Amino acid sequence: MSGSRYDRLSALDAMFLEIEGPNTPMHLGSVGIFEAGPLRGAGDPEGTIDFARIVALAEARLHRNPRFRQKLATIPAFDRPVWIDDDTFNTVYHLRHASLPHPGGVRQLKRLVGRVLSQQLDRGKPLWEVWFIEGLEGDRFAVLSKIHHCIADGVSSGDLMSMLMGANPDFVPDPHVPAWIPRPAPGDARMVLDELTRRAVAPLSLLRRPGEAPSGGDAASATGSTLDQAREVVRGAFQAAEKSLNPATPTPLNVDLGPHRRFDWTHMELSEVKAVGRAAGGTVNDVALSVVTTAVRSFLERRAGGTRGVEFRAAVPVNMRTRADAGRLGNRAAGMTVELPVAEPDPWRRLERIVAETRELKGSGESVLVDLIGRVADFLPSGVMAGLSRFGSQSTVNMVVTNVPGPQLPLYLLGARMLEAYPVVPLMPRQALGVALFGYDGGLFWGFNADWEALPDLHEIVLDVDAGFSELCKAAAAER
Repeated sequence: MSGSRYDRLSALDAMFLEIEGPNTPMHLGSVGIFEAGPLRGAGDPEGTIDFARIVALAEARLHRNPRFRQKLATIPAFDRPVWIDDDTFNTVYHLRHASLPHPGGVRQLKRLVGRVLSQQLDRGKPLWEVWFIEGLEGDRFAVLSKIHHCIADGVSSGDLMSMLMGANPDFVPDPHVPAWIPRPAPGDARMVLDELTRRAVAPLSLLRRPGEAPSGGDAASATGSTLDQAREVVRGAFQAAEKSLNPATPTPLNVDLGPHRRFDWTHMELSEVKAVGRAAGGTVNDVALSVVTTAVRSFLERRAGGTRGVEFRAAVPVNMRTRADAGRLGNRAAGMTVELPVAEPDPWRRLERIVAETRELKGSGESVLVDLIGRVADFLPSGVMAGLSRFGSQSTVNMVVTNVPGPQLPLYLLGARMLEAYPVVPLMPRQALGVALFGYDGGLFWGFNADWEALPDLHEIVLDVDAGFSELCKAAAAER
């Protein structure tokens, strides 16, 4: 049909649709805490936040990314999902207004967040929601965003909230916004023909790294680049095979999941985390993994009787974006599998071991291999990536720990400053805990997403994280 348009999901994007189920909703997002005053209704400083202004802002900014007005369809015969424009799109459906009961404590907010995170997004509509939750004590309100993992990863998911926020507290949206006219969906015949054509020519792209120009440049250097990539892939394949033959130890964190979620959080000063990392010759991510190791060690001592003989592994997503990918939605992350030394009794030694391992992994081909598998899977039957992911989540790793750098300056929603920002990572099959970190405005904010039934003691893990970091700060001072 003339003027029709659709966008195909990559195999990695589609994987998060395949592995989603009633007990494994695959959305990520964040919980932001804002000062409420600037968004009170005009002339009513004690009233509710001005939700109408927020809706107007969203409608003025949605045109920046068409994906937020698109829904899923399927290519016949190939069972491949695609994006088409939603001709019944309604902004207000995706922006939800709620309120906490009095007294509006943080614990009440965490309970509500867990309840909302338990609910799958409606696949018949664009796969995102933003909840504006007022009534939080201290003249604050919260913003809970949900976006399906098939649209974005941890890095690109920020595009949803950047639609509403910016660094200018006095920002006023442009009232002259172009009208949105949904493009008609393509016919089945066209999509099938496009898919056949794509499969005939696309394998040539596997000879290039993602983001690499398709032609031009020195042939010798291009050949060298291909050989280097081949060596990295072979090395990564051997490492992946070794880990798959030596699976991670099942723990009380690795059980069948239920349909309900708990959410909790904590935060640290980013400068203090960086100082600890420098003292060990490592990074913020190394410190975070070490603190998680300490918390898991304490958890296993309480729930499993100790850590002797336990091989505990964390999947750590690695951003694979090139300059050509900047500003694009979708998933462009591969994973490192990091052995967390939970049996090591000395906290500083735990950090040193993690620094050494992540340094070695960064020089290995593991992440390159995972990225290549994702690209190859685009030409294989649907579900290949989902099968690999299920195998990995149930045998080779125990949990996901992800860290996304954020802006180190305050952001505002129509003048209301965001004070805190806690990220959400979805739970993979048989992983009852996922930990996400977000650096923002001088802080490092931790979000803990957990299965309700498996982790009634989630807050003890959060307290163990705080205690573990304090322990490392003392050890770093001694080292200096």
